[in-house]
Amino acid sequence: MSIRLGLIAWLFLVLPAQAASEARQILQTTPLAGFQHYAGKAFFPLMAVGDSLALVREPGNPYDSRAVRVEWHGSQIGYAPRADNVDLARLMDRGLKVEARILQLQKARNPWKRVLIEIYVLEP
Repeated sequence: MSIRLGLIAWLFLVLPAQAASEARQILQTTPLAGFQHYAGKAFFPLMAVGDSLALVREPGNPYDSRAVRVEWHGSQIGYAPRADNVDLARLMDRGLKVEARILQLQKARNPWKRVLIEIYVLEP
């Protein structure tokens, strides 16, 4: 069984059994994509580790039908990376509630190293 299939099986078989004892289940930890193209640069000095982030599905996105927009206080700061959004988009499309938070902030030239986020599934 591939790793991706194993993860999907775990999410749909094991997660419901564990949800009764846990308020949230970490889905992934990932860098924020596109930070340099959105309002992130202006907001970076105001952001803090632990800040909540909103995740918004964009099925009509012309570049990626599995796109998941990331917002900080109602302003777009980037996207969940395309390489990591397959399972996330499927869960959101199935109606599961997912949220995110800032895990790490780093002043770096490489935009992929500036913001690390944690995405988790909330208890149904």
